[in-house]
Amino acid sequence: MSSSKRVHFRAPERLIEQADVLAVAEDKNRTDVLVDALRDYLADASDEERVQQAIANAYYEDRLTFEQVKAIVGTEAAQNFRVLKHQLTDDSISDDLAGALDE
Repeated sequence: MSSSKRVHFRAPERLIEQADVLAVAEDKNRTDVLVDALRDYLADASDEERVQQAIANAYYEDRLTFEQVKAIVGTEAAQNFRVLKHQLTDDSISDDLAGALDE
């Protein structure tokens, strides 16, 4: 079950006016228009390679949790990030890699 959190933010007046016009035209309310726009933006952005790399880096640096990453990129990509993070932090793998590079 999904929970909703209320978020209040300030936006440029022109943007709000545009959202209001679209809401009237589509017989919606402003909040629905803004939520739809944000949902579309997040879906598009999370598919971009550059954004996925930034999310992965933030996860590897412990600035994002696994659950946060999963919420934006999905379970499969988040699991892949988790495996790689484990591999990057596993001392025995790091030692094996360092040894292989020295040979």
